[in-house]
Amino acid sequence: MSTVVAQPVAIFGCRPRVGGGVCFLEDHVVLHAAGTGCLRLHLEQKWHKFIPGTEKSRGVRALAISSSRQYLAVSETVVEQPVLTVYDLSSELVRRRKTLVAAELPAPEAVSLAFSPDCRYLAAATAPPEGYLTYWFWEKQRLMAAVRVEAPCPGVCQVSFSPQDNTEVCITGNGFFKLFKYSGGTLQQVNLEKGEPQNYLCHAWLSEEEVICGTDTGKLILFETGELRWETSVQYKTPPRGAEDATTKECESSSDVSCELASEDPNPQQDSLPQISAIAAYSKGFACSSSPGVVLLFEKTKEDYKERQEIWLPQDLFSSRPKKSGRQDIICICFSPSEETIVVYTNKNQLYMFTMLSTDLMKEKAAYFVYLNFPLHSASITGLDICIWKPILATCSLDRSVHIWNYKMNTVELYKEYRQEAYTVSLHPSGLFCLVGFSDKLQFISLLYEDMHVLKEFAVRQCRECSFSNGGHLFAAVNGNVIQIYSSITFENINNLKGHSGKIHAVKWSADDAKVFSCDTHGAVYEWNLSKGKKDSECVLKSCSYSSIALSSDAKVIFAVGSDQTLKEISESSIQHEVPAFGVPYTAVAVSRSGHMVFVGTSLGTIRAMKYPLPLTEDFNEYQAHAGAVTKMSMTNDDLFLLTASEDGSIFVWKVFDKRHGILRKLKEVEYAEEVLIMRSDIEEKNQAMVDLQIRVKNLQAENDYELHFKDIYYNEKIKELEKNFTQEIESLKSKYQTLQAEKEKQELQHELQLSELMNKQAREVQQLESDSNQKLLKENEKYEDLKVKAQRMQEEYEKQLHNLEESKSSAVKELTESYEAKLHKKSILLEEAKENMREQLQAHEEITKQMEEDGDQEILGIKVKYQRWLMEEKESNQQLKGEIGIMTKRLNNLQDKLAERNRDAEKMRQEQQMLEGIIKSLEEDILTLKTEIQERDNIVQDKEKQIYDLKKKNQELGKLKIVLNQKTEEFMKQIESRENDIRMMKEQIHEMERDKEQLLKETTQLKLNITQMQQKLKAMEHEMQRQREKKQTMETLVSRFKTDLHNCVGFIQDSKKMKNEIRELYTKYVEQADLAETEPVDIDLQQEYMRQREYLERNLTALKRARVKDQEIHQAAYRRILQENVSLIKEINNLRQELKVAQSQVHDLRSTLKLAKKKQAIHDTDPASEVLPSPAVLRLNAEKESEKIIEMQQLEIQYLRSQIQEKSKSLEFSFS
Repeated sequence: MSTVVAQPVAIFGCRPRVGGGVCFLEDHVVLHAAGTGCLRLHLEQKWHKFIPGTEKSRGVRALAISSSRQYLAVSETVVEQPVLTVYDLSSELVRRRKTLVAAELPAPEAVSLAFSPDCRYLAAATAPPEGYLTYWFWEKQRLMAAVRVEAPCPGVCQVSFSPQDNTEVCITGNGFFKLFKYSGGTLQQVNLEKGEPQNYLCHAWLSEEEVICGTDTGKLILFETGELRWETSVQYKTPPRGAEDATTKECESSSDVSCELASEDPNPQQDSLPQISAIAAYSKGFACSSSPGVVLLFEKTKEDYKERQEIWLPQDLFSSRPKKSGRQDIICICFSPSEETIVVYTNKNQLYMFTMLSTDLMKEKAAYFVYLNFPLHSASITGLDICIWKPILATCSLDRSVHIWNYKMNTVELYKEYRQEAYTVSLHPSGLFCLVGFSDKLQFISLLYEDMHVLKEFAVRQCRECSFSNGGHLFAAVNGNVIQIYSSITFENINNLKGHSGKIHAVKWSADDAKVFSCDTHGAVYEWNLSKGKKDSECVLKSCSYSSIALSSDAKVIFAVGSDQTLKEISESSIQHEVPAFGVPYTAVAVSRSGHMVFVGTSLGTIRAMKYPLPLTEDFNEYQAHAGAVTKMSMTNDDLFLLTASEDGSIFVWKVFDKRHGILRKLKEVEYAEEVLIMRSDIEEKNQAMVDLQIRVKNLQAENDYELHFKDIYYNEKIKELEKNFTQEIESLKSKYQTLQAEKEKQELQHELQLSELMNKQAREVQQLESDSNQKLLKENEKYEDLKVKAQRMQEEYEKQLHNLEESKSSAVKELTESYEAKLHKKSILLEEAKENMREQLQAHEEITKQMEEDGDQEILGIKVKYQRWLMEEKESNQQLKGEIGIMTKRLNNLQDKLAERNRDAEKMRQEQQMLEGIIKSLEEDILTLKTEIQERDNIVQDKEKQIYDLKKKNQELGKLKIVLNQKTEEFMKQIESRENDIRMMKEQIHEMERDKEQLLKETTQLKLNITQMQQKLKAMEHEMQRQREKKQTMETLVSRFKTDLHNCVGFIQDSKKMKNEIRELYTKYVEQADLAETEPVDIDLQQEYMRQREYLERNLTALKRARVKDQEIHQAAYRRILQENVSLIKEINNLRQELKVAQSQVHDLRSTLKLAKKKQAIHDTDPASEVLPSPAVLRLNAEKESEKIIEMQQLEIQYLRSQIQEKSKSLEFSFS
């Protein structure tokens, strides 16, 4: 990847016709579609944060925000396929959570989106007439349901969820209002459309059951649970008269060109039919737009909704048609979470806002919106230029407007709309003047404080390009195929540069303003010398139509882009390098002044950042930005910002840097010029206005003084009344105070008596304490004398030990010094040798690193080429797989159709079977009747006795067959019994395994308990050790302190009184801790015992660990054995099933043969002349029932065994885990 990086820091623009085009994330943060992505902007802090779209996206078509303001859903079209993307907005860095793709839907894009109340589901609607409503479980990327929404003709379509129900969805459009309920994997319509179909343009949920809809005929229709409840028609609104008069007066007073046209709108509004183009609900009711440029606020009453407020778009005084500027169609309305602010989005890509707090204070019915930030471009941007002295840029557009933007403050400084389309713009280096090119003229304009004043007009036809020189003293303008050079001071035509045969697309100045460079549509790039007025060099490539050029800082290298999809590096009149665009035409190019960074814009709206020298491979960073082709690009003078403009009317400000030359250079505090131009007439008007305001202030002061005088009189009277009331209250309080004082005195006497009693008690207790303390002191004195004797003995012992230690220490120090000096000498020799080795190794290391770097670069290049090929192969394989998936889905659909046909055939066969059974019953009745006839015909029976004789023979043969079959059935029954015995054996084995498992579980639990007990004992021993250590430390500190105090006491051995006092202090200080000194020898025994216990516990712990490891191995072996046995059992069960099936089929065949035999025998026994007997049928039914019962019993037994095996395996896994 390239080391050149670009980051968007500001975006000026709004994408047109986006469903749900604007929404609030917080009270002061607004989100709307811009370029190929979405823009978050703060209304107060003015920061911009861009959310880029999907790669190869054609731009946002619809967006939706969840109720929690955490998720954002965006509808895009990527490579002619609808894509829904869900972003997570909870963190500062917006993350793409899920991407939903529905390739089977025929519609190219979703035009409306909505989140469910719990943010788990997403509804998407595609545009009619081939409209679809899709219901997604977006977290799993699963399409839950899709339904076709038929519409008679195309139109606006909107979808939304019920505010309380995740499964209820509303969709409206041209000719339909439908409520769907999701259940059982499908979306089912729950309402019936009654009456004539309406063209519903918008709708909003007012409650869980109420939906308000707006039509193209100005009707507001309220549905409750899908049924019409309330309907009203809204009249066409015209702007208030006061606003029109104010605009006409201001236009008459101003000297603007556009104001000449303010009165050029004699015709009234022709399209006077109202239509509800947007609607939004809030807590008090709803807001809707019934006419261009107005929003109506409706509030709920007891019965219905009534109109309370009109909010109008402001008329733009800087527009060529102020009245029409305020008559824009509002296509989206949005309320902030606190419902303090309304933001609207118009068909001209403009955003307006209104603060709801002011509505309560306003007495008039009408109010006015203001721009959300500033007016935006609504058509393709044709010109862009920057200024050196100020942080501003100028743009012009086909919407006839010219904007002056401040890219540091993210604001618009000036804005002007003209009668004609502006094709080009250029800023003077001072930032005080600009050039604007129109179809029939070129205007030299002064940029005033609040206006743009035309200073000079030039008769330049079809001026598509113009440019100020770097010094500002000259400017170039394109007049057809001629470049005209003018003086910015005298406005004289200094030179005409002729030679181009095609349309000139770019004009650039060299740094010293001595040369001009240009390119045209016929593939010519010329270098002009202004002093000679002729071409210095040229480079012509007729197969390429150039669209943009850029120069290096020394003007020796020209970078050009055009229709042949390459970036060309031209120097010395020839093309030195060509960098391919990889299938995307380049439309604009810009180069940094340092010469290290090159930026190109493509026809898809993407920005590519690459380093210089230009790479021959795809070594660049590509950024998704604009939704249209990039028309203009420019770099700021300090190489910190890149400015790009596009056909979609958006402007991007990028912060750029090169990683090779440091990470994001610190911004130099450039002192930009702050001078502005202002007209003398404007200053006089302002001065006059100031004088008028001062006079008005004086008048207001006089009025306020008069009012204050009256207020003083009024308040003085009030003060007198209050004084009377307060004096009465004071008297009542005084009486209360006196009564309270008497009570206080009584209570004081009682307290004094109680105090005297308490004092007597305290004196007695003090006397008792003194006697007790004297006795204790005598006892402690005796203890102190004993301790003193012990201390003297200990001191003598310690002195002897100290003397011995000092002697051993001195001898050890001498030996150590001698040994270390010898070692030092050896180490110094080794150090010198090591330094020499280090130098040699460093030299070798440097050579190795150089070789490694060269090898690494070669390997990186090889790996890069290898992975690029692999990537291309993977892409091709992905495309093939997509095709195969499509074929498989078609096959699946065909198979499903065939299955449905088979099911239908099966149902037909069942019906036929029922018909045949009915026929059989009727035939049986006929047979009974025939039997009666046969009995009557005895003569016929005698003739058929021979046939009966033959039948008897056959019957005997069948009897033999019956005996054989009975033997076979007995054999089969024996086999079944043996199988059942095997199953019983297996059950017993399973029970034994369960017992083994339970025993293992008990042993493991016992081991765990032992381990926990040992751990607890260890912890207790550690705690005891810690306590003993602390005790030892306290005793050592106490002894050291006692020694020091005793030493100090010995110093007063000559003064008996002081000695006595010091001994008393020692007694009081150390008498309580005397017992601790005697426990020192015991501590040593405790430590030894503790160590023995610890070693014993550690040995036990290691033995337990070994036992645990062995038990684990035994458990694992048992678990494997049980698993193998389970596998073998399952195999045996499967074999038994197969044998059972074979046995069942044989039994069925045998039974069928038996039935035939029984039938014939019955015929022979009952009546020799009869052919059919119904009694065996009953026997056959009973036998079938019995066999079915046996099979069911065996199946239940097998299922029970399976469940038992699964439970055992699960319990074993749990025990081993």
